[in-house]
This record gives sequence, C-alpha cells and structure tokens, in this order.
Amino acid sequence: MKEWSKEIEIHAPIDIVWGLLDGSLEDMQKIMPQVVDHQPVKVTNEGVGSIYRQKYREGKRVEEYDVETLEFKNTPEQKKLKVGFTLAKMFEITALYELKAINEQKTLFKYTCTNKPLKAFLKLFLFLASDKIVVQFCERVKKVAEEEYKNSKVLIR
Repeated sequence: MKEWSKEIEIHAPIDIVWGLLDGSLEDMQKIMPQVVDHQPVKVTNEGVGSIYRQKYREGKRVEEYDVETLEFKNTPEQKKLKVGFTLAKMFEITALYELKAINEQKTLFKYTCTNKPLKAFLKLFLFLASDKIVVQFCERVKKVAEEEYKNSKVLIR
C-alpha cells in the first residue's frame, strides 16, 4: 500500500471548501471533473456507512463503483470526510479530506490518499508512482475555493 499526503492553506472560509467536497455533483465536478455521476445508494444520519454509486470518466471509458463513507465529522471549526472504494477490481483506494478553520477567511486543507494494489503486478507500478496527482488536486481545490469565495464577496456587495 502506498500513501500520499499534502497540506495547503486556502484563503476561503471552511464552509466554501467543504461545499466542494460534501456538496452536490455540480460542486464536486468543479474539483473532480472526471466524476460524471454521484447517486446515493444508502445514506445514514451520522454520515459513516453512507454509500454513493459514482461514475468516473477516464478517456472514453466510464468506470462505476461504490464509494463508502468511512469517517465523517462536520463541526464549525473542523470537518473530515474519508471515503473508500475499489477501482476496476485493481486498487483499493481511500481519500481523506481534513479541513481546519484557521480563521473566518482561511482554511487548512489536508488531503491524504492511500492506494492498495489488488494484483501483484501492480505493486511495481505503485512503487514508481509520485505524489503529482495529490499535489495537483490540492492546488485545484485551493484555486476553485478561492474563486468561489471571491465571487461570493462580489455578489454580496
């Protein structure tokens, strides 16, 4: 199993960042444009145990898998969402999104991704993998959240 983690400061309130991670499909697509569908299969009151059927486009191919909520926390100062899924019967993946309010306009965002190959030949592939995708994802979340915050301030005026 391999794990990557990246932390980044975002100049936007915690609720704006959280809305991109735990909001509608439209909001989710702003930071994960390859996700083409996200439908609830089972939703629990506490969040943990909820399952969503997700479709992900990779080129011309669309993969479908169930995403299970493994951890969930939603307080004004801290938010956490950990999900897990199996991709193409080849990888068990977890994604952990942690948000901490620095102040009313700044959020600390930490993204941790684990990837466990389910087939022996994939171990070498994973060994050679870099954190490039994790870094790019954090930068995209930062860019989109800051843009959303800027646009929300313009609308208020």
